[in-house]
Amino acid sequence: MNKMNGLEIQTWLKNNPFPLLEKLKSFDEVFWVNPNMVSAKQAIETSPLTAADIKDAEERLKRFAPYLAVVFPETKAANGLIESPLVKIPSMQQKVTDNLNQPLLGELLLKCDSHLPISGSIKARGGIYEILKHAEDLALSHHMLTIQDDYSILADEKFRSFFSQYSIAVGSTGNLGLSIGIISAKLGFKVTVHMSADAKQWKKDLLRSKNVQVMEYKADYSKAVEQGRIQAAADPRCYFVDDENSHDLFLGYAVAASRLKKQLDELEIQVDEHHPLFVYLPCGVGGGPGGVAFGLKQLFKDNVHCFFAEPTHSPCMLLGLMTGLHDQISVQDIGIDNLTDADGLAVGRPSGFVGKIIEPFLSGSYTISDEHLYKHLKDLVDTEDIYLEPSALAGMMGPMFLYGKGMNYLEKHDLSKKMSHAAHIIWATGGSMVPEEMMVEYYLKGSNK
Repeated sequence: MNKMNGLEIQTWLKNNPFPLLEKLKSFDEVFWVNPNMVSAKQAIETSPLTAADIKDAEERLKRFAPYLAVVFPETKAANGLIESPLVKIPSMQQKVTDNLNQPLLGELLLKCDSHLPISGSIKARGGIYEILKHAEDLALSHHMLTIQDDYSILADEKFRSFFSQYSIAVGSTGNLGLSIGIISAKLGFKVTVHMSADAKQWKKDLLRSKNVQVMEYKADYSKAVEQGRIQAAADPRCYFVDDENSHDLFLGYAVAASRLKKQLDELEIQVDEHHPLFVYLPCGVGGGPGGVAFGLKQLFKDNVHCFFAEPTHSPCMLLGLMTGLHDQISVQDIGIDNLTDADGLAVGRPSGFVGKIIEPFLSGSYTISDEHLYKHLKDLVDTEDIYLEPSALAGMMGPMFLYGKGMNYLEKHDLSKKMSHAAHIIWATGGSMVPEEMMVEYYLKGSNK
């Protein structure tokens, strides 16, 4: 499809009305059930990416584990694995129950990607993986490395010197830039992170402290990505991390699924026809939640139900999926400003690549106001003493929506009678690296809601 201009989009929407569109434009919180979801078997058979692709990414991360354990001591205890805890949050579950005025059946858990080592967000999965793959490709093609080697040799100065001949560029609202910047600089690459207006100052400061060049823009995420592309196009030795279209980012995120399965097994939480799993994933451009959901559907098939969560002011993936226009439409095209305190989710145009891949797998999407993000942030601190950044709380509204606006989904999929055996996972995407004074500010905002 050729890219449509604003007038063509307005005409198209007039001829193809969507009941939820006016609610989106009014910044209402909405819950959307995906009419294009098919059985996991059918979706997997028609997908351009496969379980074998995820396995390949998993094996690559295992090869790099000895290197990561050397250069990032915080990963040493896990033998170089970049992974986060899965924790039960019973006190928060009680809080959610109180808010619902009815029991939240099943068990509520938090997947703490907020506490991933190295860069403290879900982007430590895809972002770090993509740079490691690029470094491996370069080292292999120059006969400096074989896949049989102990990759801890990559910490040697000769490799840093080699990688310093090359550069990396990325556009980011914050967290992807952190992961790309930190790992690229550690390997020895020259790295530039193009930051959108909504990126937090402390993230820019942290990157600069790691010898990363940060370029700032007054425009949103799309402008930062555009500038990253321009930089890379002008330099044959510059590698652009394309958050909107990268298979490697997507597959790096997808590796999370097999690790989550192991954690569920350790907690003796079953996932089968009688024990459904619901996963609520904060969504910006789509790569992180898309990759995780894709990996989960490969493993748990029709027994896992994945929902994306977006700010009311930045519902780009919901808009792209609902209309079927994917990256042909932006929130600005329907008069939404893309201004939210959930900086990691402040994206106006979704990834068409991710939208098309995830469309047959995804159960649905919903939107959440900044006000509710802050309220859940405060509640999680008060009940569990866990601190997250605002965008990471987007998933927390999921179970509440499911038991309200999403009841028709439960009935359609014959889940209503199985909910007492369900597990609900809130995917916490960032927060552990937020400066303490900033976290106090977030908490106080929640106290005023």
